[in-house]
Amino acid sequence: MKRIHYSWFILVVTFFSIIVAGITMSSSGVFIDPLEREFQWDRSTIALAFAVSLFLYGISGPFMAALLEVIGLKKMMISAMSTLVLGMSLTFFMNQSWQLIIIWGGIIGLGASLFLTVLSPYVANHWFVKRRGLAVGILTASTATGQLILLPVLAIIIDHYSWRWAIGFILLLSIVMLIIIAIFIKNKPQDLGLTPYGQDEIFENPHVQLKKNPISMAFNGLLEAVKVKTFWLLAGSFFICGLSTSGLIGTHFVSYCISFGIPLVTAASLLSFMGVFNLLGTTASGWLSDRFDNRWLLFWYYLLRGASLLLLPYALAQGSFVLLTIFTIFYGLDWIATVPPTISIARQTFGVQKSSIIYGWIFASHQAGAAVAAYGGGLIYKFFNSYTWAFFLAGAFCALASLFVIIVKKQTSKQAQTN
Repeated sequence: MKRIHYSWFILVVTFFSIIVAGITMSSSGVFIDPLEREFQWDRSTIALAFAVSLFLYGISGPFMAALLEVIGLKKMMISAMSTLVLGMSLTFFMNQSWQLIIIWGGIIGLGASLFLTVLSPYVANHWFVKRRGLAVGILTASTATGQLILLPVLAIIIDHYSWRWAIGFILLLSIVMLIIIAIFIKNKPQDLGLTPYGQDEIFENPHVQLKKNPISMAFNGLLEAVKVKTFWLLAGSFFICGLSTSGLIGTHFVSYCISFGIPLVTAASLLSFMGVFNLLGTTASGWLSDRFDNRWLLFWYYLLRGASLLLLPYALAQGSFVLLTIFTIFYGLDWIATVPPTISIARQTFGVQKSSIIYGWIFASHQAGAAVAAYGGGLIYKFFNSYTWAFFLAGAFCALASLFVIIVKKQTSKQAQTN
């Protein structure tokens, strides 16, 4: 019987680690209302804490990529998960809004950053030669899996007990994953006398510089990237990607539904239902990115996402379960499907060794967009007592992103063949 390559074990542990880190970010929507009720904090202030978290874990991405090269996979994953455990533990003791900003915005955002930024491409690039796109698709889809399984659970816990019990549940999962990471994660295949999956011979990579300063590595990557138009187009489209996903839907969808009289558990279940289709769509997107033009994949992803965001306010206003179901399916299939093609284009343009750090900067743009939508959505609600304009604007921006990726196609078609 043929043995399973250890790369797949690394993939599984990474998959579940991202689930735990991802639920801390995607759960923000179910905590807004209970925090607002208990502490009487302004909704825009609570949204600010979640916006800081989204921005911080995004901007730290390129530095995490550089630290991975210097420190190694195992130590980085242990350090990041330990930071999440610390942040979740401190949440029990907060009673001021500035403490929420520091704990959730700072500590938890930093702890989640490794898992939700560059870990997926790093594991795919270092542990896989064949099936890289599929590996990225599976790991990216893990955030949807956590949302699928855990969001309704968190909503039920909050509804029947309190938000503190829900935090305790996430804390318990984080501690379990910390132990699993310490036992099973290895830095690279060569540590086990193996080659990456799909590679026949072991060889040392001359480009890896273990003693280089990670800060200089991150900024050198940025200096190289800003000279290439493709970087700006990918960063611009990914800014809109973050704005229209984790920033808006992830933070405000549940509250938007509640404002139309939909109960918390039902709203969270709708969001988790999106996770079912997100899991399918993102995994399929990874498979497609190995076989088709990634720029055209992105074009259709952004266009269809924009159309679904324009549909949502109408569906809620009409109280139409059919239209809400259509939105859930189309948006869910598309939610994080943009990640595998974006990583693939970055790898084709900048090469395997540099792409992780440069993708980190592209993802930083994604999270800047997420932060704008998280805080901006709260402000729009504060002034208009409705999220409708936020969703209309996000839909229009998605149409703009589809134009960005068409330009990428024209400018990188020759370059992709030479990398």
